[in-house]
Amino acid sequence: MPATDRGDNAPASTEDGGRQQQVVDRMQEAVDQAAHDRGDDSPASSAEGAREQDVVDRMQEAVDEAAVQAEETGGGLGHPGRPLNKRSPFFVGLAGAAGVAVTYGLAELLIRARSVLIIIGLALFIAAGLDPAVTWLTRHRVPRWAAVTTILLIVAGVLGAFLAAAIPPLTTQATALAHELPGYVHTLQDHNSELGRLNTKYHIEKKLSSLLSTKGTALVGGVLGAGELVLSAASSLLIVAVLVIYFLAAMPRIRLFAYRLAPASRRPRVILIGDEIFTKVGGYVLGNFLTSAIAGIGTYVWLLIFGVPYPILLALLVALLDLVPVIGSTVGGAIVSLVALTVSLPVAIATLGFYIAYRLAEDYLIVPRVLGRTVQVPAVVTVVAVLLGGALMGIIGALVAIPVAAALRLLLHEVAFHRLDSS
Repeated sequence: MPATDRGDNAPASTEDGGRQQQVVDRMQEAVDQAAHDRGDDSPASSAEGAREQDVVDRMQEAVDEAAVQAEETGGGLGHPGRPLNKRSPFFVGLAGAAGVAVTYGLAELLIRARSVLIIIGLALFIAAGLDPAVTWLTRHRVPRWAAVTTILLIVAGVLGAFLAAAIPPLTTQATALAHELPGYVHTLQDHNSELGRLNTKYHIEKKLSSLLSTKGTALVGGVLGAGELVLSAASSLLIVAVLVIYFLAAMPRIRLFAYRLAPASRRPRVILIGDEIFTKVGGYVLGNFLTSAIAGIGTYVWLLIFGVPYPILLALLVALLDLVPVIGSTVGGAIVSLVALTVSLPVAIATLGFYIAYRLAEDYLIVPRVLGRTVQVPAVVTVVAVLLGGALMGIIGALVAIPVAAALRLLLHEVAFHRLDSS
Protein backbone atom coordinates (compact mmCIF):
# COMPACT_ATOMS: atom_id res chain seq x y z
CA MET A 1 0.00 0.00 0.00
CA PRO A 2 1.49 3.43 -0.89
CA ALA A 3 2.50 5.69 1.91
CA THR A 4 -0.05 8.36 0.83
CA ASP A 5 -2.95 5.91 1.46
CA ARG A 6 -2.01 5.16 5.08
CA GLY A 7 -3.13 8.51 6.56
CA ASP A 8 -1.97 9.02 10.14
CA ASN A 9 0.18 5.88 10.03
CA ALA A 10 2.52 7.29 7.41
CA PRO A 11 5.47 8.12 9.71
CA ALA A 12 5.38 4.71 11.39
CA SER A 13 5.02 2.94 8.04
CA THR A 14 7.89 4.96 6.57
CA GLU A 15 10.02 3.90 9.52
CA ASP A 16 8.94 0.24 9.05
CA GLY A 17 9.71 0.49 5.34
CA GLY A 18 13.18 1.82 6.12
CA ARG A 19 13.85 -1.08 8.48
CA GLN A 20 12.65 -3.62 5.93
CA GLN A 21 14.82 -2.00 3.22
CA GLN A 22 17.80 -2.29 5.55
CA VAL A 23 17.08 -5.99 5.96
CA VAL A 24 16.88 -6.42 2.17
CA ASP A 25 20.13 -4.51 1.71
CA ARG A 26 21.92 -6.68 4.27
CA MET A 27 20.64 -9.84 2.57
CA GLN A 28 21.81 -8.44 -0.79
CA GLU A 29 25.26 -7.83 0.67
CA ALA A 30 25.36 -11.42 1.93
CA VAL A 31 24.44 -12.75 -1.50
CA ASP A 32 27.03 -10.56 -3.22
CA GLN A 33 29.67 -11.70 -0.72
CA ALA A 34 28.75 -15.34 -1.40
CA ALA A 35 29.06 -14.75 -5.15
CA HIS A 36 32.41 -13.03 -4.67
CA ASP A 37 33.71 -15.85 -2.48
CA ARG A 38 32.63 -18.42 -5.03
CA GLY A 39 34.52 -16.56 -7.78
CA ASP A 40 37.76 -16.60 -5.72
CA ASP A 41 37.48 -20.34 -5.00
CA SER A 42 39.38 -21.54 -8.08
CA PRO A 43 40.32 -25.05 -6.85
CA ALA A 44 36.63 -26.05 -6.63
CA SER A 45 35.29 -28.41 -9.26
CA SER A 46 32.84 -27.30 -11.91
CA ALA A 47 30.01 -29.39 -10.40
CA GLU A 48 30.49 -27.85 -6.97
CA GLY A 49 30.65 -24.40 -8.52
CA ALA A 50 27.38 -25.02 -10.30
CA ARG A 51 25.71 -26.01 -7.04
CA GLU A 52 27.04 -22.88 -5.33
CA GLN A 53 25.85 -20.74 -8.21
CA ASP A 54 22.41 -22.31 -7.91
CA VAL A 55 22.31 -21.46 -4.19
CA VAL A 56 23.35 -17.88 -4.90
CA ASP A 57 20.69 -17.53 -7.60
CA ARG A 58 17.96 -18.88 -5.31
CA MET A 59 18.98 -16.50 -2.54
CA GLN A 60 19.04 -13.63 -5.03
CA GLU A 61 15.49 -14.49 -6.08
CA ALA A 62 14.39 -14.56 -2.42
CA VAL A 63 16.04 -11.18 -1.76
CA ASP A 64 14.39 -9.64 -4.83
CA GLU A 65 11.00 -11.04 -3.80
CA ALA A 66 11.48 -9.70 -0.26
CA ALA A 67 12.22 -6.25 -1.67
CA VAL A 68 9.05 -6.38 -3.82
CA GLN A 69 6.83 -7.50 -0.92
CA ALA A 70 8.31 -4.88 1.39
CA GLU A 71 7.41 -2.23 -1.18
CA GLU A 72 3.91 -3.65 -1.78
CA THR A 73 3.04 -3.87 1.91
CA GLY A 74 4.45 -0.50 2.76
CA GLY A 75 6.98 -1.72 5.29
CA GLY A 76 5.08 -4.84 6.30
CA LEU A 77 6.52 -8.29 6.80
CA GLY A 78 5.40 -9.72 3.49
CA HIS A 79 2.69 -12.23 2.59
CA PRO A 80 2.25 -15.43 4.59
CA GLY A 81 3.33 -18.57 2.83
CA ARG A 82 1.41 -21.80 2.48
CA PRO A 83 0.53 -23.43 5.82
CA LEU A 84 2.55 -26.45 6.82
CA ASN A 85 1.06 -29.84 6.04
CA LYS A 86 -0.31 -31.08 9.36
CA ARG A 87 -0.90 -34.51 7.85
CA SER A 88 2.77 -35.09 7.29
CA PRO A 89 4.32 -37.98 9.27
CA PHE A 90 6.41 -35.50 11.26
CA PHE A 91 3.43 -33.52 12.52
CA VAL A 92 1.38 -36.67 13.16
CA GLY A 93 4.20 -38.16 15.21
CA LEU A 94 4.82 -34.86 17.02
CA ALA A 95 1.13 -34.50 17.90
CA GLY A 96 0.98 -38.10 19.13
CA ALA A 97 4.07 -37.68 21.29
CA ALA A 98 2.74 -34.41 22.71
CA GLY A 99 -0.60 -36.08 23.50
CA VAL A 100 1.13 -38.93 25.32
CA ALA A 101 3.31 -36.47 27.27
CA VAL A 102 0.33 -34.32 28.29
CA THR A 103 -1.73 -37.36 29.30
CA TYR A 104 1.13 -38.75 31.37
CA GLY A 105 1.67 -35.37 33.03
CA LEU A 106 -2.02 -35.05 33.92
CA ALA A 107 -2.12 -38.59 35.31
CA GLU A 108 1.00 -37.94 37.40
CA LEU A 109 -0.51 -34.66 38.64
CA LEU A 110 -3.73 -36.41 39.68
CA ILE A 111 -1.81 -39.13 41.50
CA ARG A 112 0.44 -36.73 43.37
CA ALA A 113 -2.35 -34.28 44.23
CA ARG A 114 -4.91 -36.98 45.06
CA SER A 115 -5.32 -36.07 48.72
CA VAL A 116 -5.64 -32.35 47.96
CA LEU A 117 -8.16 -33.00 45.19
CA ILE A 118 -10.23 -35.16 47.56
CA ILE A 119 -10.32 -32.33 50.12
CA ILE A 120 -11.33 -29.82 47.42
CA GLY A 121 -14.00 -32.19 46.10
CA LEU A 122 -15.41 -32.79 49.58
CA ALA A 123 -15.58 -29.04 50.27
CA LEU A 124 -17.31 -28.44 46.94
CA PHE A 125 -19.72 -31.28 47.70
CA ILE A 126 -20.66 -29.79 51.09
CA ALA A 127 -20.98 -26.29 49.59
CA ALA A 128 -23.29 -27.65 46.88
CA GLY A 129 -25.35 -29.30 49.60
CA LEU A 130 -25.75 -26.03 51.54
CA ASP A 131 -26.33 -23.91 48.43
CA PRO A 132 -30.10 -24.67 48.15
CA ALA A 133 -30.65 -23.09 51.57
CA VAL A 134 -28.65 -20.03 50.54
CA THR A 135 -30.57 -19.84 47.25
CA TRP A 136 -33.87 -19.98 49.14
CA LEU A 137 -32.83 -16.97 51.21
CA THR A 138 -31.64 -15.01 48.17
CA ARG A 139 -35.03 -15.61 46.50
CA HIS A 140 -36.58 -13.82 49.48
CA ARG A 141 -34.49 -10.71 48.72
CA VAL A 142 -31.68 -11.48 51.14
CA PRO A 143 -28.22 -10.45 49.82
CA ARG A 144 -25.92 -13.31 48.93
CA TRP A 145 -23.32 -12.43 51.59
CA ALA A 146 -26.00 -12.18 54.26
CA ALA A 147 -27.56 -15.49 53.20
CA VAL A 148 -24.19 -17.27 53.29
CA THR A 149 -23.40 -15.77 56.70
CA THR A 150 -26.80 -16.80 58.05
CA ILE A 151 -26.48 -20.42 56.89
CA LEU A 152 -22.94 -20.71 58.22
CA LEU A 153 -23.99 -19.28 61.58
CA ILE A 154 -26.89 -21.74 61.76
CA VAL A 155 -24.58 -24.67 60.96
CA ALA A 156 -22.01 -23.45 63.50
CA GLY A 157 -24.72 -22.96 66.10
CA VAL A 158 -26.12 -26.45 65.59
CA LEU A 159 -22.66 -28.01 65.84
CA GLY A 160 -21.80 -25.92 68.88
CA ALA A 161 -25.03 -26.82 70.67
CA PHE A 162 -24.53 -30.47 69.83
CA LEU A 163 -20.96 -30.48 71.17
CA ALA A 164 -21.96 -28.52 74.27
CA ALA A 165 -24.67 -31.08 75.00
CA ALA A 166 -22.59 -34.13 74.10
CA ILE A 167 -19.11 -33.42 75.52
CA PRO A 168 -19.96 -33.46 79.27
CA PRO A 169 -21.87 -36.79 79.10
CA LEU A 170 -19.19 -38.21 76.80
CA THR A 171 -16.51 -37.28 79.30
CA THR A 172 -18.49 -38.78 82.17
CA GLN A 173 -19.23 -41.99 80.30
CA ALA A 174 -15.64 -42.35 79.09
CA THR A 175 -14.44 -42.02 82.68
CA ALA A 176 -17.02 -44.58 83.78
CA LEU A 177 -15.83 -46.92 81.05
CA ALA A 178 -12.26 -46.65 82.33
CA HIS A 179 -13.42 -47.50 85.86
CA GLU A 180 -15.54 -50.42 84.64
CA LEU A 181 -12.76 -52.08 82.63
CA PRO A 182 -11.49 -54.18 85.60
CA GLY A 183 -15.03 -55.43 86.17
CA TYR A 184 -15.31 -56.41 82.51
CA VAL A 185 -12.03 -58.30 82.84
CA HIS A 186 -13.38 -60.16 85.88
CA THR A 187 -16.60 -60.94 83.99
CA LEU A 188 -14.48 -62.22 81.12
CA GLN A 189 -12.82 -64.68 83.50
CA ASP A 190 -16.13 -65.80 85.02
CA HIS A 191 -17.13 -69.04 83.28
CA ASN A 192 -20.77 -68.60 84.36
CA SER A 193 -21.26 -65.29 82.49
CA GLU A 194 -21.93 -64.80 78.79
CA LEU A 195 -18.57 -63.13 78.24
CA GLY A 196 -16.85 -65.88 80.22
CA ARG A 197 -18.36 -68.61 78.07
CA LEU A 198 -17.30 -66.72 74.95
CA ASN A 199 -13.81 -66.40 76.43
CA THR A 200 -13.69 -70.14 77.13
CA LYS A 201 -14.81 -70.95 73.61
CA TYR A 202 -12.73 -68.44 71.62
CA HIS A 203 -9.81 -67.76 74.07
CA ILE A 204 -10.32 -64.01 73.92
CA GLU A 205 -8.23 -63.21 77.02
CA LYS A 206 -5.31 -65.32 75.83
CA LYS A 207 -5.27 -63.67 72.44
CA LEU A 208 -5.39 -60.20 73.97
CA SER A 209 -2.49 -61.03 76.32
CA SER A 210 -0.46 -62.39 73.42
CA LEU A 211 -1.18 -59.31 71.40
CA LEU A 212 -0.09 -56.98 74.19
CA SER A 213 3.09 -58.94 74.96
CA THR A 214 4.35 -59.61 71.44
CA LYS A 215 3.26 -56.45 69.66
CA GLY A 216 3.68 -53.81 72.32
CA THR A 217 6.09 -51.78 70.21
CA ALA A 218 3.78 -51.94 67.23
CA LEU A 219 0.90 -50.80 69.40
CA VAL A 220 2.92 -47.84 70.69
CA GLY A 221 3.79 -46.96 67.13
CA GLY A 222 0.13 -47.32 66.26
CA VAL A 223 -0.84 -44.93 69.04
CA LEU A 224 1.69 -42.37 67.77
CA GLY A 225 0.42 -42.92 64.26
CA ALA A 226 -3.13 -42.45 65.48
CA GLY A 227 -2.11 -39.15 67.10
CA GLU A 228 -0.57 -38.01 63.84
CA LEU A 229 -3.72 -39.11 62.03
CA VAL A 230 -5.87 -37.07 64.42
CA LEU A 231 -3.75 -33.95 63.83
CA SER A 232 -3.88 -34.50 60.09
CA ALA A 233 -7.64 -34.99 60.22
CA ALA A 234 -8.05 -31.80 62.28
CA SER A 235 -6.02 -29.77 59.78
CA SER A 236 -7.96 -31.30 56.89
CA LEU A 237 -11.26 -30.42 58.56
CA LEU A 238 -10.09 -26.84 59.00
CA ILE A 239 -9.09 -26.63 55.33
CA VAL A 240 -12.45 -28.12 54.29
CA ALA A 241 -14.30 -25.59 56.45
CA VAL A 242 -12.42 -22.65 54.91
CA LEU A 243 -12.96 -23.96 51.38
CA VAL A 244 -16.67 -24.49 52.05
CA ILE A 245 -17.00 -20.82 53.02
CA TYR A 246 -15.25 -19.65 49.84
CA PHE A 247 -17.10 -22.09 47.58
CA LEU A 248 -20.47 -21.23 49.10
CA ALA A 249 -19.88 -17.51 48.64
CA ALA A 250 -18.70 -17.94 45.04
CA MET A 251 -21.06 -20.75 44.01
CA PRO A 252 -22.95 -18.71 41.35
CA ARG A 253 -19.66 -17.70 39.69
CA ILE A 254 -18.38 -21.27 39.89
CA ARG A 255 -21.50 -22.55 38.17
CA LEU A 256 -21.35 -19.88 35.47
CA PHE A 257 -17.69 -20.69 34.82
CA ALA A 258 -18.53 -24.38 34.48
CA TYR A 259 -21.40 -23.61 32.10
CA ARG A 260 -19.20 -21.37 29.92
CA LEU A 261 -17.02 -24.38 29.16
CA ALA A 262 -19.90 -25.76 27.06
CA PRO A 263 -20.43 -24.61 23.43
CA ALA A 264 -22.90 -21.74 23.06
CA SER A 265 -25.35 -23.86 21.04
CA ARG A 266 -25.57 -26.44 23.86
CA ARG A 267 -25.22 -24.09 26.80
CA PRO A 268 -28.96 -23.80 27.68
CA ARG A 269 -29.33 -27.58 27.96
CA VAL A 270 -26.08 -27.82 29.95
CA ILE A 271 -27.44 -25.20 32.37
CA LEU A 272 -30.67 -27.17 32.88
CA ILE A 273 -28.84 -30.46 33.44
CA GLY A 274 -26.23 -28.83 35.69
CA ASP A 275 -28.89 -27.18 37.87
CA GLU A 276 -30.65 -30.52 38.20
CA ILE A 277 -27.40 -32.17 39.33
CA PHE A 278 -26.80 -29.42 41.91
CA THR A 279 -30.36 -29.91 43.16
CA LYS A 280 -29.78 -33.63 43.60
CA VAL A 281 -26.53 -33.07 45.49
CA GLY A 282 -28.12 -30.50 47.79
CA GLY A 283 -31.15 -32.68 48.49
CA TYR A 284 -28.95 -35.67 49.24
CA VAL A 285 -26.69 -33.80 51.69
CA LEU A 286 -29.58 -32.34 53.67
CA GLY A 287 -31.56 -35.60 53.57
CA ASN A 288 -28.57 -37.66 54.66
CA PHE A 289 -28.05 -35.43 57.71
CA LEU A 290 -31.74 -35.81 58.56
CA THR A 291 -31.69 -39.62 58.36
CA SER A 292 -28.52 -39.72 60.47
CA ALA A 293 -30.17 -37.56 63.12
CA ILE A 294 -33.16 -39.93 63.16
CA ALA A 295 -30.82 -42.92 63.62
CA GLY A 296 -28.98 -41.24 66.49
CA ILE A 297 -32.16 -40.18 68.30
CA GLY A 298 -33.71 -43.64 67.88
CA THR A 299 -30.57 -45.29 69.27
CA TYR A 300 -30.48 -42.95 72.28
CA VAL A 301 -34.13 -43.64 73.16
CA TRP A 302 -33.71 -47.41 72.80
CA LEU A 303 -30.60 -47.53 74.96
CA LEU A 304 -32.24 -45.43 77.66
CA ILE A 305 -35.27 -47.73 77.76
CA PHE A 306 -33.21 -50.92 78.19
CA GLY A 307 -30.51 -49.43 80.39
CA VAL A 308 -27.61 -50.05 78.00
CA PRO A 309 -24.54 -48.10 79.18
CA TYR A 310 -23.08 -45.09 77.36
CA PRO A 311 -26.25 -44.12 75.44
CA ILE A 312 -25.02 -40.70 74.25
CA LEU A 313 -21.66 -42.05 73.15
CA LEU A 314 -23.24 -44.91 71.21
CA ALA A 315 -25.98 -42.69 69.73
CA LEU A 316 -23.33 -40.27 68.45
CA LEU A 317 -21.38 -43.17 66.98
CA VAL A 318 -24.46 -44.53 65.18
CA ALA A 319 -25.36 -41.07 63.84
CA LEU A 320 -21.86 -40.57 62.43
CA LEU A 321 -21.72 -44.06 60.92
CA ASP A 322 -25.19 -43.64 59.40
CA LEU A 323 -23.79 -40.85 57.22
CA VAL A 324 -22.15 -43.64 55.22
CA PRO A 325 -24.93 -45.16 53.10
CA VAL A 326 -25.85 -48.85 53.06
CA ILE A 327 -23.23 -50.10 55.52
CA GLY A 328 -23.06 -47.34 58.15
CA SER A 329 -26.17 -48.18 60.15
CA THR A 330 -25.36 -51.91 59.95
CA VAL A 331 -21.90 -51.43 61.44
CA GLY A 332 -23.27 -49.11 64.12
CA GLY A 333 -26.00 -51.59 65.04
CA ALA A 334 -23.47 -54.41 65.39
CA ILE A 335 -21.30 -52.33 67.74
CA VAL A 336 -24.26 -51.31 69.90
CA SER A 337 -25.47 -54.91 70.05
CA LEU A 338 -22.07 -56.05 71.32
CA VAL A 339 -22.16 -53.37 74.03
CA ALA A 340 -25.70 -54.44 74.96
CA LEU A 341 -24.30 -57.92 75.57
CA THR A 342 -22.76 -56.53 78.78
CA VAL A 343 -26.31 -56.08 80.11
CA SER A 344 -27.75 -59.45 79.14
CA LEU A 345 -28.10 -61.75 76.17
CA PRO A 346 -31.84 -61.03 75.70
CA VAL A 347 -31.16 -57.28 75.63
CA ALA A 348 -28.41 -57.81 73.04
CA ILE A 349 -30.73 -59.94 70.88
CA ALA A 350 -33.50 -57.37 71.21
CA THR A 351 -31.07 -54.58 70.26
CA LEU A 352 -29.95 -56.52 67.20
CA GLY A 353 -33.59 -57.02 66.22
CA PHE A 354 -34.20 -53.31 66.71
CA TYR A 355 -31.44 -52.40 64.26
CA ILE A 356 -32.63 -54.94 61.71
CA ALA A 357 -36.11 -53.45 61.91
CA TYR A 358 -34.70 -49.92 61.77
CA ARG A 359 -32.61 -50.78 58.74
CA LEU A 360 -35.69 -52.05 56.91
CA ALA A 361 -37.65 -48.97 57.96
CA GLU A 362 -34.82 -46.70 56.84
CA ASP A 363 -34.51 -48.39 53.44
CA TYR A 364 -38.23 -48.62 52.65
CA LEU A 365 -39.84 -45.76 54.60
CA ILE A 366 -37.43 -43.04 55.68
CA VAL A 367 -35.00 -42.85 52.75
CA PRO A 368 -37.68 -43.02 50.00
CA ARG A 369 -39.61 -40.20 51.66
CA VAL A 370 -36.57 -38.03 52.39
CA LEU A 371 -34.34 -38.75 49.37
CA GLY A 372 -36.54 -40.64 46.92
CA ARG A 373 -37.88 -37.68 44.97
CA THR A 374 -34.57 -35.87 44.91
CA VAL A 375 -31.91 -38.49 44.19
CA GLN A 376 -33.95 -41.19 42.37
CA VAL A 377 -31.29 -43.91 42.38
CA PRO A 378 -32.33 -47.60 42.32
CA ALA A 379 -31.32 -49.74 45.29
CA VAL A 380 -28.90 -51.93 43.33
CA VAL A 381 -27.17 -48.85 41.89
CA THR A 382 -26.88 -47.45 45.42
CA VAL A 383 -25.15 -50.57 46.72
CA VAL A 384 -22.76 -50.81 43.76
CA ALA A 385 -21.94 -47.08 43.91
CA VAL A 386 -21.18 -47.18 47.63
CA LEU A 387 -18.95 -50.23 47.23
CA LEU A 388 -17.02 -48.68 44.35
CA GLY A 389 -16.75 -45.29 46.07
CA GLY A 390 -15.47 -46.90 49.26
CA ALA A 391 -12.92 -48.97 47.34
CA LEU A 392 -11.62 -45.92 45.43
CA MET A 393 -11.63 -43.16 48.07
CA GLY A 394 -12.56 -44.75 51.39
CA ILE A 395 -15.21 -43.15 53.60
CA ILE A 396 -15.33 -39.95 51.53
CA GLY A 397 -15.94 -42.00 48.40
CA ALA A 398 -18.80 -43.83 50.11
CA LEU A 399 -20.30 -40.53 51.25
CA VAL A 400 -20.38 -38.96 47.78
CA ALA A 401 -21.13 -42.17 45.87
CA ILE A 402 -24.92 -41.84 45.73
CA PRO A 403 -25.11 -38.23 44.38
CA VAL A 404 -22.37 -39.05 41.88
CA ALA A 405 -24.36 -42.09 40.77
CA ALA A 406 -27.48 -39.91 40.51
CA ALA A 407 -25.59 -37.39 38.33
CA LEU A 408 -24.23 -40.15 36.06
CA ARG A 409 -27.71 -41.68 35.77
CA LEU A 410 -29.14 -38.30 34.77
CA LEU A 411 -26.42 -37.80 32.13
CA LEU A 412 -27.02 -41.27 30.74
CA HIS A 413 -30.77 -40.71 30.41
CA GLU A 414 -30.56 -37.16 29.05
CA VAL A 415 -27.48 -37.41 26.82
CA ALA A 416 -26.15 -40.88 26.09
CA PHE A 417 -29.42 -42.78 25.67
CA HIS A 418 -30.89 -40.10 23.39
CA ARG A 419 -27.91 -40.33 21.06
CA LEU A 420 -27.85 -44.11 21.13
CA ASP A 421 -31.59 -44.34 20.39
CA SER A 422 -31.32 -41.91 17.47
CA SER A 423 -28.18 -43.48 15.95
